[in-house]
Amino acid sequence: MSAAAEDTVTEAPAVEAVPKRAMTLGTGTSLVILAALLVTPVFVKNFVVFQMTMVMIYGIAVLALNILTGGSGQFSLGQSAFYALGAYTSAVLMENFNVNYALTLPIAGLVSFGAGYLFGKPALRLSGIYLALATFALAVAMPQLLKLHFLEQWTGGVQGLTVMKPDAPFGLPIGQDKWLYYFTLVIALAIYIGSVNLLRSRSGRAFMSIRDNEIAASAMGVDVAQYKTLAFGVSAAITGIAGGLSAIVVAFVAPDSYTINLAIALFLGMVVGGVGWLPGSFVGAAFIIFVPNIAESISKGLSGAVFGVLLFLVIFLVPHGARQVAIVAQQMLGNLRKN
Repeated sequence: MSAAAEDTVTEAPAVEAVPKRAMTLGTGTSLVILAALLVTPVFVKNFVVFQMTMVMIYGIAVLALNILTGGSGQFSLGQSAFYALGAYTSAVLMENFNVNYALTLPIAGLVSFGAGYLFGKPALRLSGIYLALATFALAVAMPQLLKLHFLEQWTGGVQGLTVMKPDAPFGLPIGQDKWLYYFTLVIALAIYIGSVNLLRSRSGRAFMSIRDNEIAASAMGVDVAQYKTLAFGVSAAITGIAGGLSAIVVAFVAPDSYTINLAIALFLGMVVGGVGWLPGSFVGAAFIIFVPNIAESISKGLSGAVFGVLLFLVIFLVPHGARQVAIVAQQMLGNLRKN
């Protein structure tokens, strides 16, 4: 082998770093969006503040699914089960044990992580559509499990459980809805930054190598079974925190709030936002919160059909979701700067 060839081999990187813009926004864009989110509650009504809070909560749940599917390549239609588990964990701790609402969130995350990790173990034998069907079964079963008679003293059974919505601490002069908005914003920002760093880390590169080619990842020394199970656990933990936040913000949990429809909505949010693109998680969450309302305003009797048409147009025009729109906008701005 020639010296030139040897130099070429030794200089090649073992693992190529994940491009920054492949998973997040630029610093300037992020700061502008954050500033807008900070001042928006001052100018809008409480109901809009509540809707935006729910967008962030659903965005966290969609982001968790993005880590699982966009990061490690595992399909799941069972995120509503972990969402429900986190919601009930927070609600039961707040209502029955008088635990501070903020402290219930890490507990909800740990409980959901354990459930996701345990589910991920037997699910290692499944992949593709078979894994999706297994998680689908979990989502279908969860509402029925929450209605079991021996759990009724904790969960409230069919009627659900009502919790007290917390006031702002330290006597801050803001209403409950605005306080919970800023509280959720801080949690969402922390989870977003943590998720970006996770996917840039060694574990994140292991996730993506499994997504791209399991056999090649195993040949390179990646513990495929361990990392696939870990991805399930991390995704479930983040989803559980989102569920806990929803219990705090809505102040009510009931089994019928966490049906398969929620799991499908979260999966839809991931597709609309762009699979594997973390900022798109919140765009997809906004879609599943606001577009049904738009469809109902167009036609109350045919709101489902209108929503289907709008969804079809989005998928047809931008099949790669919000990420495709962001790329096109970036290219257009680049061309304008050159001119």
